[in-house]
Amino acid sequence: QVQLVESGGGLVQAGGSLRLSCAASGRTFSNAAMGWFRQAPGKERQFVAVISRSGSSTDYVNSVKGRFTISRDNSKNTVYLQMNSLKPEDTAVYYCAASYTSYVNYTPRTRSGYDYWGQGTQVTVSS
Repeated sequence: QVQLVESGGGLVQAGGSLRLSCAASGRTFSNAAMGWFRQAPGKERQFVAVISRSGSSTDYVNSVKGRFTISRDNSKNTVYLQMNSLKPEDTAVYYCAASYTSYVNYTPRTRSGYDYWGQGTQVTVSS
C-alpha cells in the first residue's frame, strides 16, 4: 500500500507563489511516475502536471505552462509543485497521485493512469 501526503497549500493573493509537496511511502518511490491534479468546486478533477520516474520527462496542462514547475527528489520520496504567478482560477484542492510503471518515461495525463492518490491540499488564490 502507498501513502501520499500533500502539504503546502494555503491562501495567497493573485500573483503570489506556493510550493506544494507530496511525501510518499510504502513502495519504491523511483518506480512511480508522479502527477498533480486539481479539483475546483463543482468541477471535474483536472490534470495539472506529471513527472516521469527519473524526472527526465514532464508534462503540463496548457493553462499552467510557464507558471508551474513539477520536480521530484527520489532520495526524499517527495514530489513538488512550484506554483508562481497564481491566478484566482487556480483555486482548487490539489491532489498528488502515483503511477507505478515499468516504463521509465511514462507520463500519464488521465486519472485512470494512476494507482494511488493523496487526500489533497487546498489552494485558494484571492483577487
